[in-house]
Amino acid sequence: MNKNDVITLTVTDLNNLGCGVGRIEGDGRVVFVRGAVTGDVIRAKLIKIGKSFCVGKLEELLIPSPHRLDHDPCSAPLSCGGCVYRHVTYEHELERKRDYVTHAFRKAGLGDVTVLPVRSTGKVGGYRNKGQYPVTRTKDGIRAGFFAAKSHNIIPANTCAIQHPAFAPIVTFICDFAEEHGWSVYDEINGKGLLRHIYLRVGEKTGQIMVCLVINGTTLPRSKELCAALVTAFPSVTGIVLNVNRENTNVVLGKQFVTLWGKPYIEDELCGLRFRVSPDSFYQVNRDGAELLYGLAAELADLTGEEILMDLYCGTGTIGLTMARKAKKLCGVEIVPAAVDCARENAARNGIENADFFCADAGNAEAILQAAGGTRPDAVVIDPPRKGSTRELVECLAGLEIPKIVYVSCDPDTLARDCVWFREEGYTIGEVQPVDMFPRCGHVESVVCLTRQTQQ
Repeated sequence: MNKNDVITLTVTDLNNLGCGVGRIEGDGRVVFVRGAVTGDVIRAKLIKIGKSFCVGKLEELLIPSPHRLDHDPCSAPLSCGGCVYRHVTYEHELERKRDYVTHAFRKAGLGDVTVLPVRSTGKVGGYRNKGQYPVTRTKDGIRAGFFAAKSHNIIPANTCAIQHPAFAPIVTFICDFAEEHGWSVYDEINGKGLLRHIYLRVGEKTGQIMVCLVINGTTLPRSKELCAALVTAFPSVTGIVLNVNRENTNVVLGKQFVTLWGKPYIEDELCGLRFRVSPDSFYQVNRDGAELLYGLAAELADLTGEEILMDLYCGTGTIGLTMARKAKKLCGVEIVPAAVDCARENAARNGIENADFFCADAGNAEAILQAAGGTRPDAVVIDPPRKGSTRELVECLAGLEIPKIVYVSCDPDTLARDCVWFREEGYTIGEVQPVDMFPRCGHVESVVCLTRQTQQ
């Protein structure tokens, strides 16, 4: 096989990057083709040749798969790279996500662990309550869009099938205002230009919208005029914030925030609680999906009201606080001081008096015991970052003989790795429940309960 050869390929699988997978007949090498679907027969041009695999470009669809959508659900260009499953039926997407989790556990040597069918709210579009739009200048004026896959090339597009529908008209309005008043836009190459990003958040339940403009400067020309025009055109906007980011970096937000109008936060309701969301605070981008996930975690915790519950990697306290009223006491541990302050504020705002939050390293046994008032917790919830937990924390929890651990994960591979460690420390792995928090995207959340084996 040589580069630019065109081959006929039967697609037999679909990975979590949205690439169809097939093998070259008579050669055996795997070929990955973006946009191909399990069951397709295609003609593909080979654009990369490797020793064990090749990368192809879809040239012609000879026989379409029954799993292929007969329409494109999004008007954004395919090059935006955001939705890897935009060309696939949702039923097949959920099957692939279950297979992704199952494969992760098999690869880790846990083929005996049951992975349940993926749970979903059923809402596939318009679920994202946070939008970050880089800004660029085109021949048609200032436009916002999305970064193309694996690049920082901006694809102009203010519409997106998974973003909240309130965002697109606001983005268009701001771009038109910027064009009319001669604002410059940021250029990553030379580090010059003013407007970098349009950043929006919405409270799904409350309807409150926050507009945050990220600039390469300290002031925004005609900001009062912009604020007056925005709130007149969009009454749901409750706050307009300026973020100063003068660093030559691909990080979206800088450290300085200036409130131009209204409140520097929005509020939303989740699992019956009210949370305050500032521009830089963590909040699940799929509120309804978070309610489903947290509800499943609460079911696995199966609290009776007599337990000391510990929430590790607690962030702003969302998971633990949704379970606090079913526990005797909630103890949250988080290493980021600002997040701990937010967790305490969230507890006070919701009248939860049996919750304490501590700034400490979740992998420190002494810190965990101190946070729990010297008493061993009856149950622990952990929701670590994508890199997973640590061997030290697993050994710490096992050493404390925690009876029950509910593990919420955003990465199947690190979840499976950590479950191996827990099994080695004497824990039984329950059924793994995947949850689709990010329809059309390759990520999948999971939750599983680990129980301490009774010593004979």
